[in-house]
Amino acid sequence: MPLDNNRSEAALRKAALGRKNFLFVGHESAGENLAGLYALVATCEANSVNPEVSLADVLLRVQTHPNSRIAELLPHEWKRRQTTGPPESRLQPQA
Repeated sequence: MPLDNNRSEAALRKAALGRKNFLFVGHESAGENLAGLYALVATCEANSVNPEVSLADVLLRVQTHPNSRIAELLPHEWKRRQTTGPPESRLQPQA
């Protein structure tokens, strides 16, 4: 076991900064939306998924995606589908 806890402190620092920023969003529903987006980005990072690439793809597909299969768009499922799907369906990150 490492003697320091830098990883956990870094994770808590992000949450503390987000919590401070959520105080000034202007409206309660805007804060809830921001918290949801924050949670999606954190889930992407926890699953080793690039949040920018994932959200760009998901935001385009969510409009026509069936409600009954919405779990397919979660970061862990999105990553699995990107690695196992046909090559032409994969979204490549742009440099």
